[in-house]
Amino acid sequence: MPWRYALLFLGVFSSSTAVIMIRMSHTHPAVMAALRLLIAAALLAPLFWRERRRHAASYTRAHRGRTLLPAALLAAHLISWGYGSRLTPVASASLIANLVPIALPFFLYFLANERINRTEVIGTVLALGGVVALTAPGLLAGGGAGFWGNVICFGAMIAAAGYVALGRRNRDFPSLWLYVVPVYWQAGLISLIAAIPWLGTFEATSAREWSLMLGLACIPTILGHTMINLGVRHLRGQIVSLCNVTQFVFAGVMGFLLFREQPAPLFYAASAIVVAGIALVVFSAPPGPPAVVE
Repeated sequence: MPWRYALLFLGVFSSSTAVIMIRMSHTHPAVMAALRLLIAAALLAPLFWRERRRHAASYTRAHRGRTLLPAALLAAHLISWGYGSRLTPVASASLIANLVPIALPFFLYFLANERINRTEVIGTVLALGGVVALTAPGLLAGGGAGFWGNVICFGAMIAAAGYVALGRRNRDFPSLWLYVVPVYWQAGLISLIAAIPWLGTFEATSAREWSLMLGLACIPTILGHTMINLGVRHLRGQIVSLCNVTQFVFAGVMGFLLFREQPAPLFYAASAIVVAGIALVVFSAPPGPPAVVE
Protein backbone atom coordinates (compact mmCIF):
# COMPACT_ATOMS: atom_id res chain seq x y z
CA MET A 1 0.00 0.00 0.00
CA PRO A 2 2.70 2.62 0.81
CA TRP A 3 4.15 2.35 -2.71
CA ARG A 4 0.78 3.34 -4.14
CA TYR A 5 0.79 6.55 -2.12
CA ALA A 6 4.41 7.14 -3.13
CA LEU A 7 3.49 6.86 -6.82
CA LEU A 8 0.49 9.13 -6.27
CA PHE A 9 2.61 11.86 -4.73
CA LEU A 10 5.20 11.40 -7.48
CA GLY A 11 2.39 12.15 -9.93
CA VAL A 12 1.19 15.15 -7.94
CA PHE A 13 4.72 16.54 -7.66
CA SER A 14 5.36 15.95 -11.37
CA SER A 15 2.17 17.80 -12.26
CA SER A 16 3.12 20.71 -9.99
CA THR A 17 6.28 21.34 -12.01
CA ALA A 18 4.24 22.59 -14.98
CA VAL A 19 3.85 26.10 -13.59
CA ILE A 20 7.58 26.31 -12.86
CA MET A 21 8.58 25.38 -16.40
CA ILE A 22 5.99 27.76 -17.82
CA ARG A 23 7.48 30.59 -15.78
CA MET A 24 11.02 29.66 -16.83
CA SER A 25 10.16 29.65 -20.53
CA HIS A 26 10.01 32.67 -22.85
CA THR A 27 7.73 30.89 -25.32
CA HIS A 28 4.28 32.34 -26.03
CA PRO A 29 1.57 30.41 -24.12
CA ALA A 30 -0.25 29.27 -27.28
CA VAL A 31 2.98 28.06 -28.90
CA MET A 32 3.95 26.36 -25.65
CA ALA A 33 0.61 24.55 -25.37
CA ALA A 34 0.89 23.35 -28.97
CA LEU A 35 4.42 22.03 -28.58
CA ARG A 36 3.74 20.44 -25.20
CA LEU A 37 0.71 18.56 -26.48
CA LEU A 38 2.15 17.52 -29.84
CA ILE A 39 5.35 16.21 -28.27
CA ALA A 40 3.36 14.25 -25.67
CA ALA A 41 1.08 12.82 -28.36
CA ALA A 42 4.07 11.80 -30.50
CA LEU A 43 5.72 10.05 -27.56
CA LEU A 44 2.50 8.21 -26.70
CA ALA A 45 1.66 7.31 -30.31
CA PRO A 46 3.09 3.75 -30.05
CA LEU A 47 0.70 3.02 -27.18
CA PHE A 48 -2.21 4.35 -29.25
CA TRP A 49 -1.39 2.13 -32.25
CA ARG A 50 -0.89 -0.90 -30.03
CA GLU A 51 -4.28 -0.39 -28.40
CA ARG A 52 -5.95 0.34 -31.72
CA ARG A 53 -4.79 -3.01 -33.09
CA ARG A 54 -5.92 -4.72 -29.91
CA HIS A 55 -9.39 -3.10 -29.97
CA ALA A 56 -9.90 -2.75 -33.72
CA ALA A 57 -13.43 -4.17 -33.57
CA SER A 58 -14.68 -2.02 -30.70
CA TYR A 59 -12.95 1.31 -31.49
CA THR A 60 -15.29 3.13 -33.88
CA ARG A 61 -15.58 6.43 -35.74
CA ALA A 62 -18.07 7.55 -33.10
CA HIS A 63 -15.35 7.23 -30.47
CA ARG A 64 -13.02 9.42 -32.51
CA GLY A 65 -15.71 12.06 -32.99
CA ARG A 66 -16.21 12.37 -29.24
CA THR A 67 -12.62 13.50 -28.68
CA LEU A 68 -12.92 16.87 -30.44
CA LEU A 69 -14.77 18.83 -27.74
CA PRO A 70 -12.53 17.70 -24.85
CA ALA A 71 -9.53 18.52 -27.06
CA ALA A 72 -10.83 22.07 -27.58
CA LEU A 73 -11.33 22.50 -23.82
CA LEU A 74 -7.86 21.12 -23.07
CA ALA A 75 -6.31 23.56 -25.54
CA ALA A 76 -8.26 26.45 -23.99
CA HIS A 77 -7.14 25.35 -20.53
CA LEU A 78 -3.44 25.09 -21.34
CA ILE A 79 -3.29 28.37 -23.30
CA SER A 80 -5.11 30.38 -20.63
CA TRP A 81 -3.16 28.60 -17.86
CA GLY A 82 0.05 29.64 -19.62
CA TYR A 83 -1.07 33.26 -19.65
CA GLY A 84 -2.42 33.40 -16.12
CA SER A 85 0.41 31.58 -14.37
CA ARG A 86 2.89 34.20 -15.57
CA LEU A 87 0.90 37.04 -14.03
CA THR A 88 0.45 35.77 -10.48
CA PRO A 89 2.65 33.95 -7.92
CA VAL A 90 3.11 30.27 -8.72
CA ALA A 91 1.44 29.12 -5.49
CA SER A 92 -1.71 31.15 -6.22
CA ALA A 93 -1.79 30.05 -9.86
CA SER A 94 -1.44 26.38 -8.91
CA LEU A 95 -4.05 26.61 -6.15
CA ILE A 96 -6.67 28.22 -8.38
CA ALA A 97 -5.97 25.93 -11.36
CA ASN A 98 -6.53 22.87 -9.14
CA LEU A 99 -9.99 23.89 -7.97
CA VAL A 100 -11.42 21.41 -10.47
CA PRO A 101 -13.04 19.24 -7.73
CA ILE A 102 -15.39 22.10 -6.75
CA ALA A 103 -16.54 22.83 -10.32
CA LEU A 104 -16.66 19.22 -11.53
CA PRO A 105 -19.97 18.23 -9.84
CA PHE A 106 -21.79 21.02 -11.67
CA PHE A 107 -20.38 19.99 -15.05
CA LEU A 108 -21.25 16.36 -14.32
CA TYR A 109 -24.79 17.44 -13.48
CA PHE A 110 -25.28 19.01 -16.91
CA LEU A 111 -23.15 16.60 -18.98
CA ALA A 112 -23.69 13.26 -17.25
CA ASN A 113 -26.88 13.84 -15.22
CA GLU A 114 -25.08 13.20 -11.90
CA ARG A 115 -26.93 14.81 -9.02
CA ILE A 116 -25.34 17.47 -6.79
CA ASN A 117 -25.85 17.20 -3.04
CA ARG A 118 -26.16 20.03 -0.55
CA THR A 119 -22.70 19.51 0.95
CA GLU A 120 -21.13 19.86 -2.49
CA VAL A 121 -22.84 23.22 -2.92
CA ILE A 122 -21.70 24.39 0.54
CA GLY A 123 -18.14 23.25 -0.12
CA THR A 124 -18.11 25.01 -3.48
CA VAL A 125 -19.33 28.26 -1.95
CA LEU A 126 -16.68 27.97 0.79
CA ALA A 127 -13.87 27.32 -1.69
CA LEU A 128 -15.00 30.18 -3.93
CA GLY A 129 -15.01 32.40 -0.85
CA GLY A 130 -11.33 31.55 -0.41
CA VAL A 131 -10.64 32.49 -4.02
CA VAL A 132 -12.47 35.79 -3.56
CA ALA A 133 -10.36 36.50 -0.46
CA LEU A 134 -7.25 35.69 -2.48
CA THR A 135 -8.14 38.07 -5.31
CA ALA A 136 -9.89 40.82 -3.34
CA PRO A 137 -6.73 42.87 -2.55
CA GLY A 138 -5.91 43.11 -6.25
CA LEU A 139 -9.48 44.10 -7.08
CA LEU A 140 -9.56 46.78 -4.40
CA ALA A 141 -6.24 48.11 -5.69
CA GLY A 142 -7.77 48.59 -9.12
CA GLY A 143 -6.74 45.34 -10.75
CA GLY A 144 -3.15 44.74 -11.71
CA ALA A 145 -1.29 41.78 -13.16
CA GLY A 146 -1.75 39.56 -10.09
CA PHE A 147 -5.51 40.09 -10.03
CA TRP A 148 -5.94 39.37 -13.73
CA GLY A 149 -3.60 36.41 -13.43
CA ASN A 150 -5.90 34.90 -10.80
CA VAL A 151 -8.96 35.59 -12.97
CA ILE A 152 -7.36 33.95 -16.02
CA CYS A 153 -6.25 30.94 -13.95
CA PHE A 154 -9.83 30.61 -12.70
CA GLY A 155 -11.04 30.57 -16.30
CA ALA A 156 -8.41 27.93 -17.08
CA MET A 157 -9.77 25.85 -14.21
CA ILE A 158 -13.32 26.08 -15.61
CA ALA A 159 -12.08 24.79 -18.98
CA ALA A 160 -10.22 22.00 -17.18
CA ALA A 161 -13.35 21.01 -15.25
CA GLY A 162 -15.30 20.74 -18.51
CA TYR A 163 -12.51 18.61 -19.97
CA VAL A 164 -12.54 16.32 -16.93
CA ALA A 165 -16.33 15.99 -17.01
CA LEU A 166 -16.24 14.97 -20.66
CA GLY A 167 -13.53 12.45 -19.82
CA ARG A 168 -15.84 10.99 -17.20
CA ARG A 169 -18.67 10.78 -19.74
CA ASN A 170 -16.32 9.14 -22.26
CA ARG A 171 -15.03 6.47 -19.89
CA ASP A 172 -16.57 3.78 -22.09
CA PHE A 173 -13.61 3.95 -24.50
CA PRO A 174 -12.03 0.49 -24.86
CA SER A 175 -8.64 1.88 -23.74
CA LEU A 176 -7.43 5.00 -21.95
CA TRP A 177 -4.80 5.56 -24.67
CA LEU A 178 -7.42 5.46 -27.42
CA TYR A 179 -9.01 8.47 -25.75
CA VAL A 180 -6.06 10.43 -24.40
CA VAL A 181 -3.74 10.35 -27.42
CA PRO A 182 -6.32 11.62 -29.98
CA VAL A 183 -7.32 14.32 -27.51
CA TYR A 184 -3.69 15.41 -27.19
CA TRP A 185 -3.18 15.41 -30.97
CA GLN A 186 -6.28 17.48 -31.64
CA ALA A 187 -5.67 19.85 -28.73
CA GLY A 188 -2.14 20.34 -30.01
CA LEU A 189 -3.38 21.16 -33.51
CA ILE A 190 -6.02 23.56 -32.12
CA SER A 191 -3.34 25.28 -30.05
CA LEU A 192 -1.07 25.41 -33.10
CA ILE A 193 -3.75 27.17 -35.13
CA ALA A 194 -4.31 29.63 -32.28
CA ALA A 195 -0.54 30.17 -32.10
CA ILE A 196 -0.04 31.06 -35.78
CA PRO A 197 0.48 34.82 -35.11
CA TRP A 198 3.25 34.01 -32.60
CA LEU A 199 5.00 31.02 -34.20
CA GLY A 200 7.77 33.29 -35.43
CA THR A 201 8.58 34.33 -31.87
CA PHE A 202 9.60 30.82 -30.81
CA GLU A 203 13.35 30.52 -30.23
CA ALA A 204 13.75 27.46 -32.44
CA THR A 205 17.52 27.39 -32.03
CA SER A 206 17.37 27.56 -28.23
CA ALA A 207 18.25 24.27 -26.55
CA ARG A 208 16.86 25.72 -23.32
CA GLU A 209 13.39 26.33 -24.78
CA TRP A 210 13.27 22.90 -26.43
CA SER A 211 14.33 21.34 -23.14
CA LEU A 212 11.48 23.10 -21.35
CA MET A 213 8.96 22.01 -24.01
CA LEU A 214 10.18 18.42 -23.72
CA GLY A 215 10.07 18.71 -19.94
CA LEU A 216 6.46 19.94 -20.02
CA ALA A 217 5.48 17.06 -22.28
CA CYS A 218 7.27 14.36 -20.28
CA ILE A 219 7.04 15.39 -16.62
CA PRO A 220 3.64 16.97 -15.86
CA THR A 221 1.80 15.72 -18.95
CA ILE A 222 2.93 12.10 -19.31
CA LEU A 223 4.52 11.17 -15.97
CA GLY A 224 2.16 13.26 -13.83
CA HIS A 225 -1.01 12.07 -15.53
CA THR A 226 0.12 8.45 -15.66
CA MET A 227 1.01 8.22 -11.96
CA ILE A 228 -2.20 9.94 -10.87
CA ASN A 229 -4.34 7.73 -13.10
CA LEU A 230 -2.48 4.72 -11.68
CA GLY A 231 -3.38 5.99 -8.22
CA VAL A 232 -7.04 6.18 -9.22
CA ARG A 233 -6.97 2.49 -10.07
CA HIS A 234 -5.74 1.47 -6.61
CA LEU A 235 -6.94 4.20 -4.22
CA ARG A 236 -10.26 5.85 -3.48
CA GLY A 237 -11.08 8.64 -5.91
CA GLN A 238 -11.67 11.11 -3.08
CA ILE A 239 -8.16 10.56 -1.75
CA VAL A 240 -6.63 11.14 -5.17
CA SER A 241 -8.66 14.32 -5.71
CA LEU A 242 -7.71 15.79 -2.37
CA CYS A 243 -4.03 14.85 -2.70
CA ASN A 244 -3.93 16.48 -6.13
CA VAL A 245 -4.97 19.82 -4.62
CA THR A 246 -1.65 19.83 -2.73
CA GLN A 247 0.08 20.69 -6.00
CA PHE A 248 0.03 24.32 -4.88
CA VAL A 249 2.23 23.42 -1.88
CA PHE A 250 4.94 21.89 -4.07
CA ALA A 251 4.60 24.74 -6.56
CA GLY A 252 4.86 27.32 -3.78
CA VAL A 253 8.04 25.78 -2.37
CA MET A 254 9.63 25.64 -5.82
CA GLY A 255 8.50 29.18 -6.54
CA PHE A 256 10.21 30.38 -3.36
CA LEU A 257 13.43 28.48 -4.05
CA LEU A 258 13.67 29.41 -7.73
CA PHE A 259 12.00 32.81 -7.97
CA ARG A 260 12.11 34.01 -4.34
CA GLU A 261 8.32 34.38 -4.36
CA GLN A 262 6.94 34.52 -0.84
CA PRO A 263 3.12 34.48 -0.64
CA ALA A 264 1.42 37.23 1.35
CA PRO A 265 -0.02 36.24 4.75
CA LEU A 266 -3.55 36.36 3.29
CA PHE A 267 -2.61 33.54 0.92
CA TYR A 268 -2.29 31.02 3.77
CA ALA A 269 -5.70 31.86 5.25
CA ALA A 270 -7.35 31.81 1.81
CA SER A 271 -5.65 28.48 1.03
CA ALA A 272 -7.00 26.92 4.22
CA ILE A 273 -10.54 28.04 3.28
CA VAL A 274 -10.18 26.69 -0.26
CA VAL A 275 -8.82 23.32 0.89
CA ALA A 276 -11.60 23.02 3.49
CA GLY A 277 -14.19 23.66 0.78
CA ILE A 278 -12.62 21.13 -1.55
CA ALA A 279 -12.47 18.56 1.26
CA LEU A 280 -16.23 18.99 1.80
CA VAL A 281 -16.92 18.49 -1.90
CA VAL A 282 -14.60 15.51 -2.28
CA PHE A 283 -15.71 13.57 0.77
CA SER A 284 -19.42 14.21 0.19
CA ALA A 285 -19.31 12.88 -3.36
CA PRO A 286 -19.82 9.22 -4.26
CA PRO A 287 -16.63 7.38 -5.26
CA GLY A 288 -15.57 8.16 -8.82
CA PRO A 289 -12.31 8.58 -10.76
CA PRO A 290 -11.17 12.19 -11.10
CA ALA A 291 -9.03 13.23 -14.00
CA VAL A 292 -6.03 15.59 -13.85
CA VAL A 293 -4.91 18.16 -16.58
CA GLU A 294 -1.85 19.74 -15.36
